[in-house]
Amino acid sequence: MKTRKRQYPLIHETTFRNTTEQNLEFCDVLDRISRFIASDPRAVYDIVVTTDAQTHSGHTKFVSYIVVYRAGRGAWLCSRQVILPREIYSVQEKLSLETTFSQEIASQFDYGERDRLEDIIFPYVDQGANIRFMVDIDGGTGAKNKTAAYISEMVGRIEAMGLIARVKPESVMVSVADRETKKPFRLRFASS
Repeated sequence: MKTRKRQYPLIHETTFRNTTEQNLEFCDVLDRISRFIASDPRAVYDIVVTTDAQTHSGHTKFVSYIVVYRAGRGAWLCSRQVILPREIYSVQEKLSLETTFSQEIASQFDYGERDRLEDIIFPYVDQGANIRFMVDIDGGTGAKNKTAAYISEMVGRIEAMGLIARVKPESVMVSVADRETKKPFRLRFASS
């Protein structure tokens, strides 16, 4: 008897969530980030967007995170996911889609939004306050790394946006998304 594979829907979330809140629009995310930065405006902040993917039976799960890291003193983060109803095994395609989903989120931090966040720390710049905007890419340049052939293209895409691109081993925030992608997407069926 042949078993039928589950049919997964295409899901491309546009809202974010974290452990305490659901359905955050991007404007809500910016408000949370502003409040987090305003709570300690003299600190150094890295605002990092990253995406990781994992192929599961019948689908590929992408999870993107926005991480606001306050150097040495905590972080605020949120995520969203994309479920593609097919199994992606091409390293190039998976890396390209991860970068695309990160770019999609990072592009919402336009110059006006970046200025808004920088204005919070501006009075404290002479005391060491700083904000860096970056994208962590899930790939590296090592000789044994399967992604090495595609990294320069991905880095170029991020740098063309005026952002810092980090690759392994510096792209440490990818590990946050990696944990979430390990769990397959669970289909929820309506009860009758």
